[in-house]
Amino acid sequence: MFDTIRNDPRRRNLAILAAVAIVMSLLAIVTLMEQARETAPHYRQETFLPGLAAHAGEVAHIRIASKTGEIDLALKRAGWVIANHDDYPASFDQVHQTVVALAALLTLQPMTARPDLLHYVGLDAPPRGDGTEISLTGNTGDDLASLIVGKTQDIGDPSGAIGLFARKRDTTQSWLVRSPYEFKTDLGDWFDKDVVNIDRARIQETDVDPASGVSYEVRREVPSDTGFKLIEVPKGRDVADGATDGIAAAITGFTFDDVKPSKDFDFSDAGHPTRVITKTFDGLTVTVEAIQQGPAYWATVSAEGAPGKTDAQNEARQINRHAFGWAYKLPSYKGALFMASQESLLKPVGGAAPAQPAHAQTLPQQ
Repeated sequence: MFDTIRNDPRRRNLAILAAVAIVMSLLAIVTLMEQARETAPHYRQETFLPGLAAHAGEVAHIRIASKTGEIDLALKRAGWVIANHDDYPASFDQVHQTVVALAALLTLQPMTARPDLLHYVGLDAPPRGDGTEISLTGNTGDDLASLIVGKTQDIGDPSGAIGLFARKRDTTQSWLVRSPYEFKTDLGDWFDKDVVNIDRARIQETDVDPASGVSYEVRREVPSDTGFKLIEVPKGRDVADGATDGIAAAITGFTFDDVKPSKDFDFSDAGHPTRVITKTFDGLTVTVEAIQQGPAYWATVSAEGAPGKTDAQNEARQINRHAFGWAYKLPSYKGALFMASQESLLKPVGGAAPAQPAHAQTLPQQ
């Protein structure tokens, strides 16, 4: 087992973090013991899941079930993935925070053991109950931890830890435990969202080939230029104040609400995607192809680095490694920016800018 942990950096990282959790737990126990001398409680604080920290490096599967559904996370050769969401890469930060927090859970006091009272603290089992069931298993299928967590409670912890009602899955005895972390049940919290990260200061130009209407380009000549100019302004028209800046920097702050395999959508020319090509001063080119299905915007991302620009080429490879084969559901405001027409940037000479929905207005500079 120790050879496996030593040779696998992912497991080694979890094991190291678990060791940190043990130290944190011990420090918390010391603090609580000092408090116990003053309050004279009738119970003794203990680690809620004894043994988990020592086996944290063996965790290979995490299942989180609640009323909103299930999240199944699995450790595969390339890393952690969301197994029931097309094996999309999972956030390693969320994985290790969850495992470390579970290992650090500390009992504060016993609560009810009556099954008919568990719902008052949110500990009825899902999917009918309000509780969240969390299960950890090892790579050989052995059960490392199984518990149900419920409502939270402010315990006035100076470090920011929360009180959490919890019980082990095979018992009705509930506890108030100290948790350094509030466990996540929203699928969106588990996506690896480190797809593309470009600062506005790097952007030189953005070329837009919309699904309908004329193509256009917004550009600045040097990084010190504060704004972007629309190239070839139509005769008799002006550019609305600040309208080009949001388009130019649409790629910044890239995030998404959902993700699916790109093969589930038609991003071919026949599907009429809008193509947005952003180029940086340092040689990186990022292409976003966006389509709209009903109210939802979906997009693919790809990148390339200019010849001789090693850093840009490495960054492009990293982006493509994350984004290849995936379509991202964009927030409405971001989808509207990527699909904005040239007409939406214009106003009559000397006239007022056309009214725009709130989500299509210029984003603040980054």
